[in-house]
Amino acid sequence: MKCPLVLNEVDERIWRDELEEYVPQRIYDVHSHLYRFAFNLDPNRDTGPYKKFVGEHWVDVPAELADACDALLMPGRKVSRLAFPFPFPYPCEFAASNEWVARETAKDAASASLMLAHPKMSDEEAEAELDRGGHLGFKPYRFYSATGDAVNCRITDFLPERLIALADRRGLIVMMHISKRDAIADEENLRDLEALSAKYPRVKWILAHCARSYSHWAIERAAPVLRKLPNLWYDVSSVCESDAIDALLQAVGDERVMYGSDDVPVGVLRGKYVAFGFAWAYLSETNQSLSLVHCDGRMTFTRYEQLRAMRRASLRLGQTKQQIEALFHDTAAGLIESVRSGR
Repeated sequence: MKCPLVLNEVDERIWRDELEEYVPQRIYDVHSHLYRFAFNLDPNRDTGPYKKFVGEHWVDVPAELADACDALLMPGRKVSRLAFPFPFPYPCEFAASNEWVARETAKDAASASLMLAHPKMSDEEAEAELDRGGHLGFKPYRFYSATGDAVNCRITDFLPERLIALADRRGLIVMMHISKRDAIADEENLRDLEALSAKYPRVKWILAHCARSYSHWAIERAAPVLRKLPNLWYDVSSVCESDAIDALLQAVGDERVMYGSDDVPVGVLRGKYVAFGFAWAYLSETNQSLSLVHCDGRMTFTRYEQLRAMRRASLRLGQTKQQIEALFHDTAAGLIESVRSGR
């Protein structure tokens, strides 16, 4: 399958001069989406907010398309992935989404899937879905919060404790997109993670997007708590600020931080997440009116901006080749194997 992306001189220069020697040959992407736009059951989906985001150029994303994007953006690399469906808000076709991602990840023996989970799902439904798809855990999302508030909800508002208990019994992964305005720095989030980690020690939590910290300050504030929680891992998907990745590596060590792309589509869009004050936002080619006549104002892919940030953090911390290989592959591969083997 052909990737629809086209590289320009900016992309080629960044890969050649900054990234080619940094990115290892083996990669395990722990944050990727495989889905079909048809699983968005919104009757107004063709005019809704997701139409332009995923419903025009990224309508169907099978494994072959994700592989083609990897081959174009990171040529010569062998990529396996932990994938899960795109979390379309209610109404979403959950069963078909989970069946699709299970089938697509099965095309590569090393890859694995997580199932989209929501509070309305019964324990029996969750168990049947896990068994049917061979999923290694849950991907909840804040859009499904039982409170109806996707901004200020607590973890158990969109992943009920009964499903966390199920994940604990089975020793599964939970891919968690932390909510609340201060993300991982929120005191309620930290208290909940402490309590849930202690009560359900066999759950392997992955806190997405540097624990949803696109800047350094939230990680630094949360670091004393995070250091004490051994069953938390982190991915750096779509984080484009090297200070945030640096802060995370210093806070929790090399052993629990992993590469993720946030593809498709975030990592393959042109733009980057920028941090300012206590905020962050996505800057793209179409949502700003900056005057760029003084420079080459063309934007590159979010994935390249993330990889540049990872490289700068690695350089600042003096990471060895072995540590970089663990960041991109070994830590994730070991985590996946531990779940598969029941360790």
